[in-house]
Amino acid sequence: MKRRVRLPVRLPVHLPVHLRADVTASLVVFLVALPLCVGVAVASGVPAELGLVTGIVGGLVAGLLPGSSLQVSGPAAGLTVLVYEAVETFGLAALGVLVLASGLLQLAMGALRLGRWFRAISVAVVQGMLAGIGLVLVAGQVYTLADARAPSSGVAKLAGLPGLVSDTAGSGTSLAALAVGTGTIAVLLIWPRLPPAARLLPAPLAAVALATGAAVLFDPPIARVEVSGLLDAVQPPGGSEFAQLAQLGMLGSVLAFTLIASAESLFSAAAVDRLHDGPRTDYDKELMAQGAGNTVCGALGALPMTAVIVRSAANLQAGARTKWSRVLHGVWLLVFAALLPAALEVIPVAALAGVLVHAGWKLLPRAELILLWREHRGEAVVLLVTAAAIVITDMFKGVLIGLLLAVVKTAWDTSQGHVEVLDDGAGSITVRLSGNATFLRLPRILDQLEALPRDRDIELDLRMLRHIDHACVTALLGWAERHNSRDVAPVRVAR
Repeated sequence: MKRRVRLPVRLPVHLPVHLRADVTASLVVFLVALPLCVGVAVASGVPAELGLVTGIVGGLVAGLLPGSSLQVSGPAAGLTVLVYEAVETFGLAALGVLVLASGLLQLAMGALRLGRWFRAISVAVVQGMLAGIGLVLVAGQVYTLADARAPSSGVAKLAGLPGLVSDTAGSGTSLAALAVGTGTIAVLLIWPRLPPAARLLPAPLAAVALATGAAVLFDPPIARVEVSGLLDAVQPPGGSEFAQLAQLGMLGSVLAFTLIASAESLFSAAAVDRLHDGPRTDYDKELMAQGAGNTVCGALGALPMTAVIVRSAANLQAGARTKWSRVLHGVWLLVFAALLPAALEVIPVAALAGVLVHAGWKLLPRAELILLWREHRGEAVVLLVTAAAIVITDMFKGVLIGLLLAVVKTAWDTSQGHVEVLDDGAGSITVRLSGNATFLRLPRILDQLEALPRDRDIELDLRMLRHIDHACVTALLGWAERHNSRDVAPVRVAR
């Protein structure tokens, strides 16, 4: 059962009343966010500092704006695959343009009050999107666990796993990195089962800290995080990068960034609202807050930003009462990035890969899939197809395929038409159609009509239909005309 944090419906306007709770919560969120910001950046193929920049903007920009007062924004594992593909295709310099354009689109959608419509997206498609992201993320980070370079496509990642196992078994360096990475995952799995006093330190930070300590103590020859400095990592896009927006591929990536980041943020907001009793999210304002944050991130050449449920849940569980907890978490990230960037250089890359393998595994909706398969098998098929399409193609195409399949499924479900044959054995036959008659059900309807005897009068009663489309009207009248042209008992159509 999900824990609900009770908040007063009307929060006091004076900050000092909740300052202590918000400061404490902000420190907890900072400790959770720090390894995740760095890990997402490294997995995305960009400098580690850019992950911190996005976390800072998520706190200081999106955190100050209205929308959802308690959810926390920053770089998300859900966009890792998309960012990596974009950087590989267009280069790191173009990342800022993609994020900036996505932020401006989010601002426009929020201003047009389109935020609420994201709640109409099929849950199965969203779960399939997360499952596909999780599969590609886990498959890619398994290579990083062994200090190996992952193939570019999702299918190649999965196909290369047997070769990765044999290569790792024959390399002492790879085995050392694997030990660090799997040790990190083990700590993440064990940490929630420890006594509450031990769990005061967030699991991701504890896992990375222990792995880093082991790496410093034994000094294995494994890859560490590379740090170039905060100011050097920030590279605002220039005119040549903006010129790339004329490319069709760039526009597709902008749409993918926008739709996926918006959907993830607003679904996160809905989840956060279920965890507390305070003010509900204003979806349009939250979308504009995310857009403002991504606009700033793009101007700085940083990673895209979304609301992140892991940090938001940590914020609530730590006792946050107002938006100042998430703002302060951005302040702490800024202080760390400005004063202690060199501390990142001792962190093994395999440890961050372990954190992301764990995060990717949690994105797989295992329990939800089993429940859907039992109760709504069609929704489960949409989920599985969306996830498979993301692995086989890419994020944008996979989500589009999932949305298209969800629309087709909905059209099929809503075109439920019933054919009732009333035959007393002597007089005429009455065929009564009810429900919805659309082209999707037309073959079945025609099969039943063609099976009727031809030596009896037939009345086709369409008065009980709630909806009949043009294709069905044309086909049914055509069947009646053909039937009547065969010198047999006539068909009468009642409409």
